[in-house]
Amino acid sequence: MYKISAIGPQEAIQAAWDALAWADPTPAEAVDAKEESRISWRLDAYAETQESAAACVSMIEDTSPGLSARCEELEDRDWVTMSLEGLPPVEAGAFVVAGSHALTENKPGKIGILVEAGPAFGTGHHGTTLGCLLALDKLRKSRPVGKVLDLGTGSGVLSIAALKVGATLAIGTDLDLDSIRVAQENGRKNNVGRAFKALHVTGARSQLVQGQAPYETVFANILARPLVGLAPDISRLTAPGGTIILSGLLHHQETQVRSAFTGRRMRLAQRIHHDGWSTLVFRKPV
Repeated sequence: MYKISAIGPQEAIQAAWDALAWADPTPAEAVDAKEESRISWRLDAYAETQESAAACVSMIEDTSPGLSARCEELEDRDWVTMSLEGLPPVEAGAFVVAGSHALTENKPGKIGILVEAGPAFGTGHHGTTLGCLLALDKLRKSRPVGKVLDLGTGSGVLSIAALKVGATLAIGTDLDLDSIRVAQENGRKNNVGRAFKALHVTGARSQLVQGQAPYETVFANILARPLVGLAPDISRLTAPGGTIILSGLLHHQETQVRSAFTGRRMRLAQRIHHDGWSTLVFRKPV
């Protein structure tokens, strides 16, 4: 396994991240970007082979010529899982997300969600997942969560959280088969039963997804570009008066995502900022 890193201005890092994340196929096994300091951002990518690592370096430097990517070989260990092991529980309003080693320490009155360390995205530690959980916590206090669609379900954490606060059904979709397997296992461990269905599909164009519409609550924790592209489908699948919770976008990407949804008569109801990431909550008119 190889780790490729680069530090630079937010715009350059974002462009390089988009290039790696959207390449088909991409040489990177995983890509992450986060704020390093007030003036710089950091990109980390992981590649299985030296050839793939070299391709990552080339894509980063070709996309953002001002960046200088550094590559290092890692020991042959499961770095994705190890990076999550031992992480402290994450509190998001009434929710506590943790592995089995820490969930036993759950505080009274909190809603525990068991998510073990693993390759699927969504342990609650990332600013996007945290933002969605905070939005859900606020939502549940004002109306029933109802039927849920969770696009880009990852570990299934958002669907599981929704079911634990009264959702009647949660359908999670993901284009990554490993994530679907992890989400299904997490559903079993959290005893949400058949109310959670994890589907290996891209976007919202699944017969089951279409057949269960409309949804009172829709999550889409992905990236800014697909959020814009999915705006017509999400708007159509959301029930009148329903709530749409979007994340996976950086602060400077809010405008394009907001325009895509307000242009479809969705009303922006809440914005949550955490660690450089934005979560936008929209309400569909009745």
